[in-house]
Amino acid sequence: MKKIALFLATLLLFATQAQAQKLTVLLDWFVNPDHAPLYVALEKGFFKNHGLDVELIAPSNPNDPPKLVAAGKADIAVSYQHQHQMQVAEGLPLTRIATLVATPLNSLVVLADGPIKSIADLKGKTIGYSVGGFETVLLKVMLKKEGLTLDDVKLINVNFSLSPSLFTGQTDAVIGAFRNFELNQMDIEGRPGRAFFVEEHGVPAYDELILVAASSNLSDPRLRAFVDALEEGVQYLVNHPDESWKLFVSGDRASLDDELNRRAWKDTLPRFALRPGALDKKRYTRFAQFLVNEKIISSVPELEKWAVELP
Repeated sequence: MKKIALFLATLLLFATQAQAQKLTVLLDWFVNPDHAPLYVALEKGFFKNHGLDVELIAPSNPNDPPKLVAAGKADIAVSYQHQHQMQVAEGLPLTRIATLVATPLNSLVVLADGPIKSIADLKGKTIGYSVGGFETVLLKVMLKKEGLTLDDVKLINVNFSLSPSLFTGQTDAVIGAFRNFELNQMDIEGRPGRAFFVEEHGVPAYDELILVAASSNLSDPRLRAFVDALEEGVQYLVNHPDESWKLFVSGDRASLDDELNRRAWKDTLPRFALRPGALDKKRYTRFAQFLVNEKIISSVPELEKWAVELP
């Protein structure tokens, strides 16, 4: 009987593996704690339990993932809410299906021991940024609340050398710094920073990281299965953060086990969407209108065309 039971269990395992449907997910950047729920769901077998064989891929070019999904070259991409709405406005047939990080991470950062104590102190100062457009709009809105304009500051592109530009005195502040990474990196290097959070200075709250799929593919049952498994990953992560960390830095991700990622892990944990598939329609519409008002996009299609809660 034991041999028969073992044989049947083996058959069941092979049958499950044979039925697993391939699903390709393109990340927005190199692997980091922002992606924790995805890797927890993968390592705990939640995707597999939902009949999915999920492959997570870090892109060689972070601008490519949504475009590749729109072109049918991958199934899901990690994107940003503002980026998604800009790409939809440009005609890319993409739809938000879930949220990964449910709060802004973007922030305006200065040296904690420097002369900038408030945003008003930035008048006449130099501010660095990495990517123009959205980041400079965030800065514009934050300055406006203090009676300043972009003409009152000097903007320079420091590429992605945000904190180094502060350390060297090249800039007095930087916009576009992720609060869960730059602040920790600065503290580790002995030059603590102070952050001004965009959502506390005139910018409507938004989701930092979302998951998008091709609009023509929303009826694919694999997408709902993916979102359900992702929610299980988030719940496990919240309930078992230490065990989840070990899963995250296991295998070929062992190099991620360092001080910066450990700190970022802790700071990112409370920002993950506990109900990834849920959609706050009013919140999404409000932020889209903000982008229109700031001339980032010219118009907003019907919400159902670019953001949904999968049935």
